[in-house]
Amino acid sequence: MIKPKIQPMPDGAILFDSDLLATADARWFDADGIDGARQQAGRGSVVFFDAPFGACVLRHFQRGGLIARLLKDTYFFTGRKRTRGFREFTLLAELHNAGLSVPAPVMARYVRRGLRYRADLITRQIPGAQTLAERLKAGTLDAVIATRTGRMLAAFHAWGVWHADLNAHNLLVDGSGQVWLIDFDRCRKRKPAMFWQQANLDRLLRSFRKLQAQRHMADFEDVFWHSLLAAYHRNLAERYSRGERA
Repeated sequence: MIKPKIQPMPDGAILFDSDLLATADARWFDADGIDGARQQAGRGSVVFFDAPFGACVLRHFQRGGLIARLLKDTYFFTGRKRTRGFREFTLLAELHNAGLSVPAPVMARYVRRGLRYRADLITRQIPGAQTLAERLKAGTLDAVIATRTGRMLAAFHAWGVWHADLNAHNLLVDGSGQVWLIDFDRCRKRKPAMFWQQANLDRLLRSFRKLQAQRHMADFEDVFWHSLLAAYHRNLAERYSRGERA
């Protein structure tokens, strides 16, 4: 179980799993100072490293779009609990403790200067993971992965989790074939409703089409997408019939 604890700093604070660590050490947020740290190509400010408490992933929060040219990696401070790292850590802890397939949070930090702050998040690595985008390109997507993905997404939606950026890059398959969901920045809990759940699925399908899924897998819709939807709706119906949300 993740047990969140806050450790104040002169210029901010660190939120960490007190069941894993006695205290939080800010040096793990310094990618340049970690021996053997390696950046993952194509994933922005994401760094993989090994620590005494396990293999981890460090992500520095970056803005996207046109506003990134002005504010880069800074955000307006409106309270400790509302900082990007703290919000994602808190949601991940809840979902992990509920048994959902998310990377376990280790530490989150914000560093404040006046009205603005910067944020970072450290989570556990998912061993042997490949994104569905990578699987698509390698030609290793199939109905089995589709079914597992559909079931997993149904569990998240039954729990009321709206993912802000559900796409083929944020769904991972580990070495044992389990499907995981990552990157919960800006995600939030909502009352389950088919309109936003369907919008989430539509976003995922658009991401596959953007990756030209039909070119990599001629029977993508028949074999993968329809299997995913069938498993999703079947699992969701079973959960609601039992009065479960997760």
